[in-house]
Amino acid sequence: GDRKVVNKYIPADFDPSKVPRTKKPKDGLVSVRMMLPFSIQCSTCSTFMYRGRKFNSKKEAVSGPNGMYLGIQRFRFYIKCTACSRPVTFLTDPEHADYEMESGATRNYEVYKDEQKTREQQQQEEQQQETLDSMKALENRVLESQREMQELDNLEEIKAMNARHAHLQTQNGSLGNEASTVEMARQARASQQQQQQQ
Repeated sequence: GDRKVVNKYIPADFDPSKVPRTKKPKDGLVSVRMMLPFSIQCSTCSTFMYRGRKFNSKKEAVSGPNGMYLGIQRFRFYIKCTACSRPVTFLTDPEHADYEMESGATRNYEVYKDEQKTREQQQQEEQQQETLDSMKALENRVLESQREMQELDNLEEIKAMNARHAHLQTQNGSLGNEASTVEMARQARASQQQQQQQ
């Protein structure tokens, strides 16, 4: 069987009050082995430390009015620069599901953050335009439906091509009827669209 012991033997005369307690650190800092969550550059020696770099850090709970966000405890991490040993601190940011640089270094530019911000701004602007202009909202809905129809047509065409390739690869030709059916359906749909446009 397994050599791993899951259950520990507890004698009948065991007294938990006699077990020596481990001493908690006086300053409240807990040692944690962690990776950098983002790339940073030291403010003193300009050394780059990249995301994923492992550090022996110290962790403490943030106190004061900024210590909690919606009941979630925020934490501060202390690390040292790999070149000059300058202390670098950063905080957890549960509001944005991210980390916040505090002191000792600067956070490097990240393209995806700007991309998300610009996408959100564009969506907000489009919503404002649609609420102000009903014709613009109608045009956007028409364009969206046309795009969906085009995607469906492309998908059907891809399915037909896959069926044709599968038919060519198989020797018995059992998939041939399926490919021709899909192709006929695509042609029928194209002719219907031409009739509607006329």
